Amino acid sequence: MVENLAVKNMVKNPKLSQAISDVSWGEITRQLAYKCRWHGRNYIEIDRWFPSSKRCSNCGYIAEKMPLNVREWDCQDCGTHHDRDVNASKYLGKIIYT
Repeated sequence: MVENLAVKNMVKNPKLSQAISDVSWGEITRQLAYKCRWHGRNYIEIDRWFPSSKRCSNCGYIAEKMPLNVREWDCQDCGTHHDRDVNASKYLGKIIYT
């Protein structure tokens, strides 16, 4: 499962361009899709606008605004404390495996 990032737009951002170019994001996703097909696995692209890192994996609440520099947050609805990336993984896993 990967996010369908707008790599062309990200490379235009001076703060992101070097990091995105260094990891060759397009090549990584191409290879991952190929290997998934080769091994009979599902390759799923998640829309880049889907709020997976802002949606509580416990109750589904969506935090309104969350800048990228906020790495941890507490759900205003159920009070669960989240690491932004771990929470997104948990939520997306729930969607796929249920």
